Amino acid sequence: MLAHRHDPFPVAEPFHGIYAHGVEAPAGARTLFISGQVGVAPGGALASDFEGQCRQALANLLGVLRSADMGFCDIVRMSFFLTRPVDMAALVEIRKELLDGVRPAITTVFVAGLVSPDWLVEVEATACAAP
Repeated sequence: MLAHRHDPFPVAEPFHGIYAHGVEAPAGARTLFISGQVGVAPGGALASDFEGQCRQALANLLGVLRSADMGFCDIVRMSFFLTRPVDMAALVEIRKELLDGVRPAITTVFVAGLVSPDWLVEVEATACAAP
């Protein structure tokens, strides 16, 4: 997807350069809205640590993208919901590793809890691809 990123001056540089302040999808693009994905594997397993849950949540997200013939490169918007501020640094590193070069518009929010008290992260996304 050749979306156009907007990072205008005088808005501050994106945190660690891993997102864009705005992303514009071209006219006529197919749009996929992905519900929040958590770190539960297809078989029901849940890692006890943040890194494992985050990687699984992103793997689940990728599965939804692939079902629409899309990939991480087609993501234009992501929201991350974390239950512990201490996990922010790990999130940044995992995003750099798995979403290398992908710069969607991103919001990260610390929340009091998710649907299950065992869940540490949830991620939702919007993706756009050529028709």
